[in-house]
Amino acid sequence: MSGRSNGTPDERAQGDRVRDDRPDRATAVFLAHRNLLFTVAYEMLGSAADAEDVLQETWLRWVGVDLDTVREQRAYLVRITTRQALGRLRTMGRRKESYVGSWLPEPLLTAPDVADDVELADSVSMAMLLVLETLAPTERAVFVLREVFDLGYDEIAAAVDKTPAAVRQVAHRARAHVAARRPRGSVSPAETRDALAAFQHAIETGDLKGLLDLLAPDVVLVGDGGGVKQAVPRPVVGADKVSRLLAGGLRKVPAPLSLWPAQVNGHPALVLRIDGELDTVLAVRIDDGLVTGIYAVRNPEKLSRMEQETALHR
Repeated sequence: MSGRSNGTPDERAQGDRVRDDRPDRATAVFLAHRNLLFTVAYEMLGSAADAEDVLQETWLRWVGVDLDTVREQRAYLVRITTRQALGRLRTMGRRKESYVGSWLPEPLLTAPDVADDVELADSVSMAMLLVLETLAPTERAVFVLREVFDLGYDEIAAAVDKTPAAVRQVAHRARAHVAARRPRGSVSPAETRDALAAFQHAIETGDLKGLLDLLAPDVVLVGDGGGVKQAVPRPVVGADKVSRLLAGGLRKVPAPLSLWPAQVNGHPALVLRIDGELDTVLAVRIDDGLVTGIYAVRNPEKLSRMEQETALHR
């Protein structure tokens, strides 16, 4: 009986070992880029929980890829992650429509090295993530991949299923949109820490005058309780209203409370604990030395990433 040989036993065993090694190779490559992929997904979604789901979907697709056919593994993984994040971003849009109260990004307790990378810290700040929320899904993906991760237009085009020329146009629109809404001037970490320390002292002491001196006339306070915790149902605008809300609201809390500084999304922020339990993350936006935005996240489902540091990378 004739037929093509399947190779010697040694050759077949070697082939089996190569096939068996593929999951290990795929895992090693994926883990090497995991923090980068999480950062891409988080910047596109503003949600760590959804970013983790995207990474799981990316992994499931990645293990089915023949690595020998992939020239740029990083770019290939970013492409898969971007496509998965785009699909989830559109789903999240429908979810946010039924969200109770204002929606804020999920805060992350970040390591000091995130703050050292000024561009990365700026891109994941609560203020910037809210600006990115105003972009259409594809605009957000293009902006993040181009401005934050410095990917080429050809790579981005493959990730968002557009031509490089179309991606250039989308990038131009997104840059202009973000530039009109991003913080007006750069503030050093030291200036931010000083302003936050004064802000903390004024809140703790109920010093209305001190608060008013720190708040911009058009300051906006946004609260996110997700329908689980009490929060302002809509943004509060104006230094007088915001200062009275902050000073008066904390005085009504019956249990012992404490405010502690923390590094949140690459920037100094305050963590409020009531009776020792994590209750609220207060992130701030500072322009020209004054607090122009206060973001109070109380939804317990969004505070799980505040117990241990999240590694971000680009």
